[in-house]
Amino acid sequence: MVFDFSFVLVLATAVTGLVWLADARYFKPRRLAAAQGGVPPAEPVLVEYSRSFFPIILFVLLIRSFLFEPFRIPSDSMMPTLLDGDFIFVNKFTYGLRLPVLNTEVVKLGRPERGDVVVFRLPSDPATNYIKRLVGLPGDHVVVREKRVWINGELQPVEYDGLYEGFGHTGAQIGLEQLGARPHRVLFIPNRPSYDFDDVVPAGHYFFMGDNRDNSRDSRFPEVGYVPEDLVVGKAVVVWLNWNLPNAPIWSRIGDSIH
Repeated sequence: MVFDFSFVLVLATAVTGLVWLADARYFKPRRLAAAQGGVPPAEPVLVEYSRSFFPIILFVLLIRSFLFEPFRIPSDSMMPTLLDGDFIFVNKFTYGLRLPVLNTEVVKLGRPERGDVVVFRLPSDPATNYIKRLVGLPGDHVVVREKRVWINGELQPVEYDGLYEGFGHTGAQIGLEQLGARPHRVLFIPNRPSYDFDDVVPAGHYFFMGDNRDNSRDSRFPEVGYVPEDLVVGKAVVVWLNWNLPNAPIWSRIGDSIH
């Protein structure tokens, strides 16, 4: 169980709902009976607020838990796909419906696919969310050597596409990599060492890497490691804002799809 904002929403929904229900079923009839046909006493402030806020909190809880949840990108580890300061929506139902807080799967739908950009909870600290690209599926033999990726003995294609110019890391090498159905861009920073890796992904786990390959803490490192399936939060789908204070918003980022 993770004590995060979802826990706060569940708690607030339960408290306001119980207060409203208890008043409607027990206290309100007694107030009306005590009035004996006269002017009924005013509704208690706690009940009034609970009745007003319960449907709003419940609506937000359902949307965040089962449809879409907003996240903010706090680093440049997923450049050039995602920038520091991007606000994104994550699809919560693509990989199945899970109960908030408990994270127990109640409806099986799809499963993560290689190449997806995924939000997951850090195995060593489930209160911390990470976002990376899915590279290795359960049972895959993943090798990272000299900044290239092999999966089950097959070298994943990368076409080099000039130098990056934009928001940080100007001069980095752009690569067009194909892991899943659609190609995506990755960055390679000159003169940075290759963080090599060679292992088989355990059953029920996934192997993730950042698109900024030389500036990402991901499954290649023991502090992240393999990610269990039950720590997967959802699939990143769209950028709805970029605002990295004290800088001005980057309006051109609004509506950019994530792939």
